[in-house]
Amino acid sequence: MQPMSRELADPASVGIDPERLDLFLRRARNEVEGGRLPSCQVAIASEGRLVGFETVGDTTPETRYVLQSAGRPVLAAVAWKALSDGLFELDTRVADIIPEFATNGKDAVRVRHVLTHTGGFPMAPLGYPRHVEREQRLAAFSKWRLDWEPGSQLAFHVTSSAWVIKELVEATSGNSLRGFLREKITEPLGLTLDIGPPVHEQGDVARYVCTDADPDEVVIDPWGPWYLTEPDVLAAGEPSHTAVSNAADMALLFQALYHTDVWSREAVAEGTRAQVDMPMSGDFGNPGEPTKMGLFVVVGPGGGAPAGAPGRTASPGTFGHTGAPTQMSFCDPESGISFAFFTNGYPKAGYDRSQGGTHQIVLLGNLAFDCAAR
Repeated sequence: MQPMSRELADPASVGIDPERLDLFLRRARNEVEGGRLPSCQVAIASEGRLVGFETVGDTTPETRYVLQSAGRPVLAAVAWKALSDGLFELDTRVADIIPEFATNGKDAVRVRHVLTHTGGFPMAPLGYPRHVEREQRLAAFSKWRLDWEPGSQLAFHVTSSAWVIKELVEATSGNSLRGFLREKITEPLGLTLDIGPPVHEQGDVARYVCTDADPDEVVIDPWGPWYLTEPDVLAAGEPSHTAVSNAADMALLFQALYHTDVWSREAVAEGTRAQVDMPMSGDFGNPGEPTKMGLFVVVGPGGGAPAGAPGRTASPGTFGHTGAPTQMSFCDPESGISFAFFTNGYPKAGYDRSQGGTHQIVLLGNLAFDCAAR
């Protein structure tokens, strides 16, 4: 298989308006040049080619960022590959693969529920360092209880679903999650995406910078984004938040879904269609608003994601995810455009819900998908 190329293509040759592309890139640069952020990376791709990739601030094009929830499409890509390879099916009972999961009514949970955040165990606990050892993860699974009947409600399973996905992949493939990602996806595609890199491989990962206080005064929140500043915690690899990548590789991962044969067409179609459309419960997303979920990705413009990302210029089939503090990675299969925006500038709260943060997400999303030539 031919690896994905980071060489920039002529925008017009892949259906991108050069002037609109320049406007998008300038808007991203302004976040750093205007003093809001210490650094950022932005990338945009179309028709299998990268057309824009810039690093602004005290980082390099080789710098990788901790993606937080904007990295959920990486774990989604792993799950879709497992579905492509027939390791499990959407209607497979989780307990048929993970017997320890069968307790407390969870024998009714199916793979589909786990991937759509409808499993009924949104805040099931599993914290560091207990989650490092598989035996302790399985012991935690056996203790988890349901908050509601699987499939009846939608709420972001902040970390719990990701742990189940990891075990499903590892139990059926005989490989580690990182090994499966590397051997089946990143190495064939020539990408540097990773989940939970070991401490000795974190030298190219951007250090967090506090944007509203002295970094030495920031108190690490064990449930918040700042927790991942600890190298050992990042290496422990909580699957839905510890993906690391540069923006170019993330934009190209989306392109690879449609321009390579790594995944079956059926798995990509199933993964990116709206499997669930109901109000969001809990404290994440936009609680109470209708939300469309694919298989571990948000679907549609706005899609119930914070601040209305990915923008109203996207088609109904657009999918991806936002993440702390204002990071995002999305793909519009109708226009063929994918883009990613990453930063290492975090407020003390971890999530930037200020007016500036909201504007950044909405405007960049709108400008990215407005790059399609007309």
